[in-house]
Amino acid sequence: MSSNEKTTERLGQKLRTRAALLDAARSLVAAGIEPTIAEVADAAMVSRATAYRYFPTQEALLVEVPLDEAAPTVESLFGSGAPEDAEDRAALVQNALYDLVRDNESQFRVFLRASLTRALRDSEGQDPLRGARRTALLAEALAPLTDELPADEIDRLIAALSMLVGVESMIVLHDVLRLDHHDARLRGEWAVRQMVRAARG
Repeated sequence: MSSNEKTTERLGQKLRTRAALLDAARSLVAAGIEPTIAEVADAAMVSRATAYRYFPTQEALLVEVPLDEAAPTVESLFGSGAPEDAEDRAALVQNALYDLVRDNESQFRVFLRASLTRALRDSEGQDPLRGARRTALLAEALAPLTDELPADEIDRLIAALSMLVGVESMIVLHDVLRLDHHDARLRGEWAVRQMVRAARG
């Protein structure tokens, strides 16, 4: 196994561990429990030390549970009736994630704060700080380009588009540029479309 394959496998395992913790927390919350990190770790059959590396505080965990549940998935976005063109599909991801952040703005700001705090404590990136939802959505959005662009160019495009969608994009458009949500969403979609067009030449 190559070093890249080993890195990918380790990241995949970390993301699965993170998902297991969120799934366990969601089940406990649905049962009317406000679980501690230790309770979630036990329910997910993950060591408590590991759970605390992913979610150092109860707030960091509980604020993400409803966001994780509300987040669009590959299945929900790209099921029957989804657009077939890669540009339209990428715009669909941008708009879906913008709407998610806008509709849960306070929770996402708390989530972002917790993520930044974890990053300061984990400067070497030993544990995945985020769920990488956007990259999975963008990879599916760009699937129609597999016969049009080399795989490494698609990977670069996914990386570039990842900077244009999600909570960080909303912060720039809304807080820095002072755009209202309607205009911010339109500008975000425009940027995503331009990026895909440029990649296609």
